[in-house]
Amino acid sequence: MRFHITALPHTQTTSEYLSCAYTAKTLNFCRMMMDRGHEVFLYGGTVNEAPCTEFIACVSAADRAAHVGEGHFTAAPFDSNLPFWRNANARMAAEIAARARPQDFLCVIGGVAQKPIADALPSMMAVEFGVGYGGTFSKYRVFESYAWMHTIYGAATMGRPHDADGNWWDAVIPGYLDPAQFPFAEEPEDYFLFVGRLIDRKGFAIAAEVARTLGKRLVVAGQGTPPEGCDYRGVVGPEERGHLMSRARAVFVPTLYVEPFGNVHVEAMACGTPVITTDWGVFTETVQDGFNGFRCRNFAEFIRAARDVEGLDRHAIRRAAISRYGLARIGAEYEAYFSRLLTLWGRGWYEV
Repeated sequence: MRFHITALPHTQTTSEYLSCAYTAKTLNFCRMMMDRGHEVFLYGGTVNEAPCTEFIACVSAADRAAHVGEGHFTAAPFDSNLPFWRNANARMAAEIAARARPQDFLCVIGGVAQKPIADALPSMMAVEFGVGYGGTFSKYRVFESYAWMHTIYGAATMGRPHDADGNWWDAVIPGYLDPAQFPFAEEPEDYFLFVGRLIDRKGFAIAAEVARTLGKRLVVAGQGTPPEGCDYRGVVGPEERGHLMSRARAVFVPTLYVEPFGNVHVEAMACGTPVITTDWGVFTETVQDGFNGFRCRNFAEFIRAARDVEGLDRHAIRRAAISRYGLARIGAEYEAYFSRLLTLWGRGWYEV
């Protein structure tokens, strides 16, 4: 199979930008498809570390810097009407058109912000291969969780949830990770960890209050203003993230909204570290109470979870996470999904 993959134009597919979940997903998706013997054409910025058949630079460093401005790159706007996005989308569409063959797949990671690329290439099958966002447009989508797929289905009915129908050509494939980036520590140190954007809806205040009540140290890493009394490490790179996760007693992921996936919690589990989460969204699919962490509904349950993580088997947590979310397992799931889409060039749903 041949894949044309559009990276986010305001990041680079390098380790420097792996704090962007969709850039990490793009880089690892390229790796999985290349490992399985397929051809991968990646369209992005000026620098690339993702394995691919060909990397096509479509966005200059100057244009990217001007779009991001003084803020962090994760805060850059997703708006296809902006000149930056119009130029990037037009350049990517033109480069793809010059290389595309019949039955190639167009794989976009930016949702409606990259819809103009699909519109410019109507003969190609456009697949949104990592939907953890709300602005979807394609008939062919891979959601990061069943919770998020059903959320999107319900939202599309404009307040009439009983009108929601499924889509045969959608799928759910969870987020994925390279196990080599997530080390294991036999004995944790005496701290809890929160990694993520420091916005209220990520629930970092809950983590801070639990740690304060128990008299425990809370290490915080992420973009934003940290809570008082924590050990703040700023925005961390992959190596430090893995170090912090593997040595924490538990990682707090108390997201208040319906979390589509939340890479942090499976990354923690890949380090053998249990997670403490809320009880909705993806966590209902990934967190088994008393095995790899705890799902909580009130403050007492968060306190109890923080105490009870001591008794969980970190070796078992790591084995299960790598088995479920490692690139080898997920690569096979993606290959099966795209093989299903290839039947649309034949009898489609009726292909036997």
